Amino acid sequence: MNILLLGSGGRESAFAWKLSQSEKCSQLFIAPGNAGTSAFGKNVNIKATDFAAIKTFALNNDINLILVGPEEPLVRGIHDFFLEDEEIQHIPVIGPQKLGATLEGSKDFSKEFMLRHQIPTASYKSFTRGTLSQGIEYLENHSLPVVLKADGLAAGKGVLICQSLDEAQTELKAMLEDSKFGEASNTVVIEQFLKGIELSVFVLTDGKSYKILPEAKDYKRIGEGDTGLNTGGMGSISPVPFADEAFMKKVEERIVIPTINGLKKDEIPYKGFIFIGLMNDAGEPHVIEYNVRMGDPETESVMPRIESDFVELLEAVANETLDQLELKISDKTAATIMLVAGGYPGEYLKGKTITGLENVHESFLFHAGTESENGIVKTAGGRVLAVTSLQDTMFNAVQQAVADAGRIYFDARYFRNDIGFDLL
Repeated sequence: MNILLLGSGGRESAFAWKLSQSEKCSQLFIAPGNAGTSAFGKNVNIKATDFAAIKTFALNNDINLILVGPEEPLVRGIHDFFLEDEEIQHIPVIGPQKLGATLEGSKDFSKEFMLRHQIPTASYKSFTRGTLSQGIEYLENHSLPVVLKADGLAAGKGVLICQSLDEAQTELKAMLEDSKFGEASNTVVIEQFLKGIELSVFVLTDGKSYKILPEAKDYKRIGEGDTGLNTGGMGSISPVPFADEAFMKKVEERIVIPTINGLKKDEIPYKGFIFIGLMNDAGEPHVIEYNVRMGDPETESVMPRIESDFVELLEAVANETLDQLELKISDKTAATIMLVAGGYPGEYLKGKTITGLENVHESFLFHAGTESENGIVKTAGGRVLAVTSLQDTMFNAVQQAVADAGRIYFDARYFRNDIGFDLL
């Protein structure tokens, strides 16, 4: 079958690598892709949100399945766009329709969903510019630290953890009155701060049945020892040692099953991935957030551990036959290290030549923010490359990934040496 993959990051690189291994994949196209995805298929210069151009390309190239990587096309309704057009409605889209994508597109919507279906999460209340004074008052009686979340998509930057009342009230005003995160913060969710260790659980569903994919833990802070500014993710580990059988049973019974049943009950059609951001508080799982796609850089750790044919899994989602397949997962550990551009997560350097890629033999290389200029690979984003090692032990995986990250060079490149150390 001919497959079109939408997106251009590390997640899409890992998807492309996995899709290209399937005998069921005749041709793979990536729109727009990056310098690394071209090794697994053909890059197409179309934005993932240009629905009209995607339709034309799909028809001209006999596309049989579309896999949506990032959240923006889903929240904008690419799945609905295909379903509503007779010419292309026969092409399955993997990723939820617009209503299902609201689980990520609106924090308020997702919190209401969790409350309605008794899914354990932090207590919360939402406020708008019109109810700012009530929000200020609400904070006066709230425990600290307190979490402020922009309701809409804010490129991973719309969450603030405030340590003092003064800081919380100032930030709430900045979000609602000064549009700190643009339209995303027209509504702000004030939420209880959950203590514990975070992890990401990934579910693939055809709307009726589901498979729980390998879980992962990602590392958001720029600095070693989890210090400094938040980023899109500096690395990840899968599996997560504390997510043992007993813990994952709680996750499935209290969170995954109520989520799938809740979607059915609310008549929200859903075919695709559900990313469940969890907090492990003394062995008790609580949902921090839903995303409606795979995480990045977690995908770079999760994909190498899936031994099943990935195209077969996606086909089963499209045909609503996922319950008929067995999901095979490797017992090995995957460790992912992100190489980032100088200055990231602030204003970062671009256009720097990358060398040493040919020196990596024991790890997988997943390109994130790269482009090819006359055959020379250059940096084009904040997070540039993901180096993933799959080994028998976590120690060996981390050691190998760090060693291979060190073999790659570009001006002012940076990576953390301590990914996974907290788990070791």
